[in-house]
Amino acid sequence: MKGGILEVLLVNAEGIKHTNIFGTPSYYVIAQCGNQEHRSKNSMVKGEKAWWNEKFIFEFPMSDWKLLTHIKFRIMDTELLTDGGFVGETVYYLGGIITDQSNDKELIEVKPAPYNVLLEDDTYKGQIVIGFKFIVNREVRTQSEGGEFVGQEINNNAPRQSICRCVLNLWKMSWFRFLFRCTTKMNYETNRPKQN
Repeated sequence: MKGGILEVLLVNAEGIKHTNIFGTPSYYVIAQCGNQEHRSKNSMVKGEKAWWNEKFIFEFPMSDWKLLTHIKFRIMDTELLTDGGFVGETVYYLGGIITDQSNDKELIEVKPAPYNVLLEDDTYKGQIVIGFKFIVNREVRTQSEGGEFVGQEINNNAPRQSICRCVLNLWKMSWFRFLFRCTTKMNYETNRPKQN
């Protein structure tokens, strides 16, 4: 079946929010387009930049591409005691790339450029550098043809995390807070001036 292939080049991020209390930050990105998503490897941090230099490929029939409006990039921070903390996200609207394919171009390329990172409180902090290449009129496999999607299928009905995993993370966090408070109290008791 004729379709289009979107190649996404995830380059780096700079000036993003650091959520780790201890240690060097490490980030990963979840790229979601339609019902497919990819997870990047953990970043290498050099100075103020997190580096990935990783490519993702999304394949859809052209009828599906015409219905897709955007691709979302969620930046997550790998943390010591949890599965990951949300840092921020960037949404890239695909309209310009997809409508250009009607001009009989077989390849549309957007060179890597910085895009702002939106935080949970609707403010911006930092930038992520992403490039795109959209290739049209290629044979793509669909699930009904028995082929596998290149991206991982998203099942919106499936739970994100098991209840046991959530309880385990909560338990770890509770022990961490307990130990932190005990250590703080012991330090306070030993450094407190003695009363006569």
